[in-house]
Amino acid sequence: MAGALEGITILDLSRVLAGPFCTMILGDLGAEVIKVEGVASKDDTRAWGPPYAGGESAYYLSTNRNKRAITLNLKSPKGQEVLRKLLAGSDIAVQNFKTGTLERLGFGYEQMKQINPQIILASITGFGLTGPYKDEAGYDYIIQAMGGLMSITGDERSGPLKVGVAIVDVLTGLYTAIGILAALHERNLSGEGQQIDISLFDSQISALVNVASNYLISGAIPTRLGNQHPNIVPYQVFPTKDKAMVVAVGNDKQFAKFAAVLGMPQLADDEKFQTNPKRLENKDELVGLISRAMETRPSSEWQELLSQAGIPNGPINDLQALFADPQVRAREMVIEMAHPTADTVSLVGSPLKLSRTPVDMRRHPPLYGEHTEQILTRIGYTEEDIAQMKLNHDI
Repeated sequence: MAGALEGITILDLSRVLAGPFCTMILGDLGAEVIKVEGVASKDDTRAWGPPYAGGESAYYLSTNRNKRAITLNLKSPKGQEVLRKLLAGSDIAVQNFKTGTLERLGFGYEQMKQINPQIILASITGFGLTGPYKDEAGYDYIIQAMGGLMSITGDERSGPLKVGVAIVDVLTGLYTAIGILAALHERNLSGEGQQIDISLFDSQISALVNVASNYLISGAIPTRLGNQHPNIVPYQVFPTKDKAMVVAVGNDKQFAKFAAVLGMPQLADDEKFQTNPKRLENKDELVGLISRAMETRPSSEWQELLSQAGIPNGPINDLQALFADPQVRAREMVIEMAHPTADTVSLVGSPLKLSRTPVDMRRHPPLYGEHTEQILTRIGYTEEDIAQMKLNHDI
């Protein structure tokens, strides 16, 4: 069955994480994605190992399935000729070069429009195409720091901490995919393309959601709360007899049930704890009472009791425990793909479950330049042309 984005062609001029993650999502949904890498400069993540599988880094493999790969020298006249032909046949281009780089090569948005008036260009940068920081390079770690995330991550003892994955890149990739889908829909109405200007910095600020809103409404600078929640109590990690677990009580009705499971039903009637604002006000006292109660049983017993009572809770899984969880397999969140140098590779599946047009894992993450000749032949170049381009280092 055809994917939801069948018939859409994406020229992926991006590398590292935000751009490739975005284009992989769209490729999973059925789009044809052509990954362009330089003749002398591969996607940096190909070398970001160990671990490796068949010579390919696990990092690279994580964001590049459902693509075909071509190498191009974007500084040579012939390489630029090939790029123009590829743009002419594409619906979308995604790039994350430093601001102004494509313009200097002759492929800014205004120049792309001359080649293909319907092209949608998604430009991913650290700080956006406007503003005083527009020429600065942006990396996830730096943006986590500048964008406020590290100021609220960790606790008083740890000091500021980054998130354990490059979460800003991931969020930016998601926002870029959303923008592309919106631009495609609008193009169906207007017949015109447009440029999407998206930055890691803006994406990080947006992802502060309620914490940012708390500050903008109150003016109070939030502190690092570790595993606690700024607005809800109890909603955090608690110790048990053997290992810590998470309990997330979202409303007063759930709190009454939780208190009963703890063997302290009177807490729900105590005016200090009856409502969430009161629980927030008396958080330290309440958390102490709950912690002492939960230390009397192992986590497995608490998980069973709390689940029976309808109280949201969960273990703190490491990745071994996570990928052994039957829910992970039931949801096809681990997939196996055939690979030309690694035999098979295990990859994280797609969270997108579409009933009529499901995602399809059609292509392994491509080897460097794996489909160069195939793509060039498809757009009209002969074997002799391709041989000459190789000789001239155009491809």
